[in-house]
Amino acid sequence: MPEEKILAIVTLKPDKVQGGGAPVFVTSGDEEREKVATYLSRILAAQVHDLENGTYILVSH
Repeated sequence: MPEEKILAIVTLKPDKVQGGGAPVFVTSGDEEREKVATYLSRILAAQVHDLENGTYILVSH
């Protein structure tokens, strides 16, 4: 079974995020956050998960 891994973090609140090895993409608004997360999900073949605190994580499944 493949291991799940956080590939990237896209956030509005960089002071609340610690990457722990995953790159953190800081955005200036909801629209930009959505756009960056969507593009990264296509590039990385990952799923986007909304943590509902201004942060998305991209995970490989």
